[in-house]
Amino acid sequence: MLKILGILIYAYTIYDVVTSRFSNSNDRLIWILVVILLPILGTILWFLVGRNKRI
Repeated sequence: MLKILGILIYAYTIYDVVTSRFSNSNDRLIWILVVILLPILGTILWFLVGRNKRI
């Protein structure tokens, strides 16, 4: 059950990054790479730092 919840949160994070608007298109690419290459840390960083950087 916990594994499914983790996968759902990870999938939502990728969706949220892809659909977010950034002032610089390179920011989206960087965040996608961070979330994919560092799944747990990238997800945590996105919700703590990245969501505030979007428009």
